Amino acid sequence: MARHTARDLRSENRFTVLQAMFELGPSTRQELARHTGLSPATVATLVTEFLSEGVLRISDVERNTGGRPQERLAIDPERGRVVGVDVAETYVDATLYDLALGVVGHGEVALDEEENDPAYVIGGIVRAVGAAVGVGGLDRERVIGVGVSMPGHVHPDAGVSVFAPNWDWHDVPVEKMLEKVLPVPVYVDNPLKAVALSEMWFGVGRVVDSMAVINLGTGVGAGIAIDGALIRGATNNAGEWGHTLLRLDGRQCRCGRRGCVEAYVGAPGLRTTLVEIHPEHPTLRRSGQRDFVVAVADGLATGDPALAALVLRTSRYLAAALGDLVNLLNIPCVTLTGWASEALAEWLVPAVREELPRHVMPGSLRGLTVEPSQVPGNAVALGMAAFTLQQFLDRLGLAGPVGTRPRQDPVHVH
Repeated sequence: MARHTARDLRSENRFTVLQAMFELGPSTRQELARHTGLSPATVATLVTEFLSEGVLRISDVERNTGGRPQERLAIDPERGRVVGVDVAETYVDATLYDLALGVVGHGEVALDEEENDPAYVIGGIVRAVGAAVGVGGLDRERVIGVGVSMPGHVHPDAGVSVFAPNWDWHDVPVEKMLEKVLPVPVYVDNPLKAVALSEMWFGVGRVVDSMAVINLGTGVGAGIAIDGALIRGATNNAGEWGHTLLRLDGRQCRCGRRGCVEAYVGAPGLRTTLVEIHPEHPTLRRSGQRDFVVAVADGLATGDPALAALVLRTSRYLAAALGDLVNLLNIPCVTLTGWASEALAEWLVPAVREELPRHVMPGSLRGLTVEPSQVPGNAVALGMAAFTLQQFLDRLGLAGPVGTRPRQDPVHVH
């Protein structure tokens, strides 16, 4: 285990104070010291650093009778802007945030599912970022960073998409390609890490330390936090639960294996299941993945029996796969996120809850919750904005440990 240096401790203390600001809102130095457990002298020193960098500002001065005036401090949302970008196989969704992670602008670009050239995808990212910044009505010079989530295996330290099976990408230097056309620092990571961080900061992570965030879309995966720490694995590839085995010698998966969870509960897997149930169902005429899933949701709202059977069968697949995950990690909380989950959660979540006891060991079932995520907006974009904020603080010398769960509200990026 690496030694914990004084420099590491100072960085953690800085981030602890900043996290407390997001949880408490405008606060005095004394309140920050009580909340964080740090000494008043340490908090005073760190606050001075934040003020000098413009991350904090004095929002009010309270003059108490017989005492010294107390400065109330707040995050300065005008310190800058940050963009969080969610790149999927069918779209690019970019959100512009202020320093408090308040939404300022938004842009979305559709991607052709059959087009996998890196230049095409990079072009879509640039257009979406441009749209978000344009909607926000500010100069690009005010954008301090862009965080981009790429599907598949990503090496964030190198800014490389190591393996994206749906596009057949191998070692694509996404960060370098983007920094040639975007005049701001770029940070690249995986969507599973982004949704986990969002849930840790903005969702159930405020009340529990361990969780799995299940992302359902074209592909599926799990963002995992244990004891308040984001689980990345040795090569940042932890969470590829979608490529664990659900059925031996089962359906062909896009990763090359057979029987993966993704082949049954990802959007293409839903289509395959409906073909098995009702090969001539009119919903199968919808060509796009998102159009297909929306049509399934519309049909469920009208009581379509074939689509009800689709949800029931999919809930059994999902519950069996979640059972393996819960039995392995003994996590107390599962949340569902992603565009497919948002469309189908009304029907899918109750069915999964009913099925889970057949797959989870009694000791892990007690107290287990399964809920749709309550994180506002696009959880992937929000998580990438938070990661990018941490990179910004690192460049200022005010970094904290990336991937830890703040004890307060989400960080607001400038």
